[in-house]
Amino acid sequence: MKKHLFFLFLIVTFFCIACGDKAQINKATDAIDSSQQKFKWKMVTTWPANFPIFQEGAERFADVVRKMSNNRLDINVYAGGELVPALQVFDAVSQGTVEMGHGSPYYWAGTIPEAQFFSSVPFGMTAKGMNAWLYNGGGLLLWQEMYQPFNLKVFPMGNTGVQMGGWFKKKINSIEDIKGLRMRIPGLGGKVFKKAGGNPVLMAGSEIYTALERGTIDATEWVAPFHDMRLGLDRTAKYYYYPGWHEPGTVFELMINNSKWELLPADLQKIVEVTAGAISEWIYAQMEFHNQEALAKLRKKQNVEILQYPDDVLAKLKSLTKQTLDEEAAKLMNENSNSRFKQVYDAYESFRASYELWGDLSDKAYQESLKLE
Repeated sequence: MKKHLFFLFLIVTFFCIACGDKAQINKATDAIDSSQQKFKWKMVTTWPANFPIFQEGAERFADVVRKMSNNRLDINVYAGGELVPALQVFDAVSQGTVEMGHGSPYYWAGTIPEAQFFSSVPFGMTAKGMNAWLYNGGGLLLWQEMYQPFNLKVFPMGNTGVQMGGWFKKKINSIEDIKGLRMRIPGLGGKVFKKAGGNPVLMAGSEIYTALERGTIDATEWVAPFHDMRLGLDRTAKYYYYPGWHEPGTVFELMINNSKWELLPADLQKIVEVTAGAISEWIYAQMEFHNQEALAKLRKKQNVEILQYPDDVLAKLKSLTKQTLDEEAAKLMNENSNSRFKQVYDAYESFRASYELWGDLSDKAYQESLKLE
């Protein structure tokens, strides 16, 4: 390979000398140098070591990039806590401590509140709608704009699909049953839950099982059947509610330090971008496949009841979601002069309203037709 490149260089150089074009000689030299250059990067994630699908997806990404680049871009992947704490991934990539990170945007709500819209919004868009907004509706361009001050490049890389509504030790018959309830529920969903009278609790996934078993919390959300069963939640609470109103399609992100990104040749940049998209689809497909299998197992368990939230509870939570988002936008504007949250909120809502019309005529109408006898 090196011999071929050397002879190519000689041919191009000879041609350029014959034409007297020094600029072309420099350009040819740079192109060959960049094709030989190798990069050894680190990626840190927010996921536990060996965490199926999520951490697995990050490692799969690194492996595909390594193979497609012929080892020119070699990425070592570290789970949460192995190199940096899980919730410090954003800062580590932003500051250039590592080159890449994988997680979900709502983890950084304390630093960049508007990032939550690129992750998941209660009663918001599912994976299909989010993909349409991000890739074609200007969402990704807006996301890049919001991350630019932090020296970050970002691409979508995963989606959970619609999640479940959580595990409860007692039935939820009305909105009154939420009042005083201690539930592990993060992000915007947690703020809505608090407005409904509940007590949202923040805790790492590794702490959930013990907290629910010992009664430190009364309820918890996690992900969906596959990951919930692996955590053992079906052994700690009886009532399993749906739908996951708080996270209808949580997007994962690939963050890249922008200064390091700009050092990559164009072909390696394209390999990273395309592979991120492929892994995003792989993660979503894995979630859909494993969740349907896990649900079938859950339905056979005598100690678990799978229940739908009452309509009036969902209606109340939905109305409280709009109140929460409006208040959050006003609060950030008044206290921090942050207009970015409102900017992203408006863009998200504008696309969601338009997409909902199509969704009603396509997926929703089709699903309703399947119920006909």
